[in-house]
Amino acid sequence: MLSGTARLVMNITTTASPVRSRVIHLTDAQAHIPGPAGEHALRLLQRGTLDVALSIPQRPIPQSPHEQDELYIIIRGRGVLFHDGKRDPFEPGDFLFVAAGVEHQFEDITDDLALWRIFYGSRDGEVPDR
Repeated sequence: MLSGTARLVMNITTTASPVRSRVIHLTDAQAHIPGPAGEHALRLLQRGTLDVALSIPQRPIPQSPHEQDELYIIIRGRGVLFHDGKRDPFEPGDFLFVAAGVEHQFEDITDDLALWRIFYGSRDGEVPDR
């Protein structure tokens, strides 16, 4: 689930019982993408403010600032994160952070891009300690 009104996210989380621990296997999650309605992201875990999805973005990638802080962990592929007026390249294994409300965009992505997308924290983001 990247963002914007056109986003497509399939949800396979369950509310039957609270998740206390879980192993999420990439190969199992990938098997659900694309989803039945063409979803390119799969919500895998929600617990409190935590919202975890596997995303295999398709171009174009419409994005807008999010209400929560956001983490991306790059599984495979490469690209450039445009954020706060700068462009930083990323590759597999990289960890990206975007604070709530920050304009950001993925650019120049490879066709094989896959990432874990994690929203967390309160609306308007966590307030950093000074």
